[in-house]
Amino acid sequence: MSSSFYRVSTANMYDATLRNLSARQKSLVDLQENLTAGKRVVRPSDDPVAAAQAERALTRISRIQTEQRALDVQRNAIAQAESTLGDAVGLVQEIRQLVVAAGGGALKPEDRKTYANQIQSLREQLTQVINRKDTNGVPLLGALGSALEPFTGPLLSNPDYLFAGLPGQAASGGTSIPTTVDGHAALMFDPQRDGVYYASLGALPSGRTLTTSGITPVDPSQVTGHKYAIVFSAVGPGATPGTSTATYTIQDLTLGTASAPVVIPDFPNDKPLSIEISAAANPAVHLPGLSFTINAGAIKQADGSLVYSPANGDSITLQPSPSLMSSIDSAIRDIGGAANNNAAAQAVGQALANIDAGMERLHNMRGYAGELLNRADRITGDQDKRSIQLEADRSRAEDLDMVQGISDFQNASVGYEAALKSYAQVQRLSLFNFIS
Repeated sequence: MSSSFYRVSTANMYDATLRNLSARQKSLVDLQENLTAGKRVVRPSDDPVAAAQAERALTRISRIQTEQRALDVQRNAIAQAESTLGDAVGLVQEIRQLVVAAGGGALKPEDRKTYANQIQSLREQLTQVINRKDTNGVPLLGALGSALEPFTGPLLSNPDYLFAGLPGQAASGGTSIPTTVDGHAALMFDPQRDGVYYASLGALPSGRTLTTSGITPVDPSQVTGHKYAIVFSAVGPGATPGTSTATYTIQDLTLGTASAPVVIPDFPNDKPLSIEISAAANPAVHLPGLSFTINAGAIKQADGSLVYSPANGDSITLQPSPSLMSSIDSAIRDIGGAANNNAAAQAVGQALANIDAGMERLHNMRGYAGELLNRADRITGDQDKRSIQLEADRSRAEDLDMVQGISDFQNASVGYEAALKSYAQVQRLSLFNFIS
């Protein structure tokens, strides 16, 4: 049996021990740094893959925060726009109430002028509201872009209101909503979309009745937007005793054309007359896409004589209304200038029909603004979920498991302390200590 003997120099032993102590000390320092920072990956060299994953997550979180700040600005603008539309609805409702009150049969012309002045004041407030701007000076109802005052008029050169901008509604994105709403769609009328017309009468003497219903678009796509006039003629006794007859033509004032005469035969003298004017009822009549009713009738006097209504030369003018504001202005003009109850009833009836059409447009756009706010809330919720997910991804990539980190640190600390003690004991051992 042979034995092998190895000689280990003291210097080599000391060097190896110091290298081990330095490694343990470095490991202990790294663990302490991880505990202090709360991270498993303090620098990219610790784990390049995990560091890259954490950096991507942080970049996406930063982008979400930027998008959310922009969304907050957009939400505030749309909230102001929705509030503006609400104020406009309130003013139009007040105007409608005054228009209804102005139709009272016991009112005098002076009373109606007072109502007209009140409506005028509310209309001026409405003009200020619809031109309202956000905190950055951008019109809230500016559609796809407009002047600083989107709604202008009435002007001397153009008695109607104009939208000084580009109609349309900007689309929402996956993380954003528009900052303006389409004021053109909310307040301006399109003949082929809305078919809003205003019917006015020629001057009628007191004692005669001739009014029209609100004009209804039966097929808006066929509406031309032309101006029309209905003129009555050949009014007189009918073929049957106790009846009357009349003829009317419809003139297209825009094209300068006229329909063939239409005869209303033998309407009773003692009952109201209802004449339906529409392309469907009278195919030969050129009134495409529109329908309304003329209410009239011959009136028997106390002496038995008849006052015919409609009478020869009576006319009804139909003009497209370009906007809710122009409809209100027409109501102000005709209510304030109504000389009798018949004229007042006609002005009130037309105003109510057109104001109701305008109110529907306002309500629709206000509802759309509310949906944009709901969309902003949904986007915020989705972004919050994405942020939580990305933060979890970042945490998994670089954060330290504190329980595991503390355990590793304690183990390394104990190991380092044991290495120091063993080194101190071995360092004292030398052959010269045993030579006397």
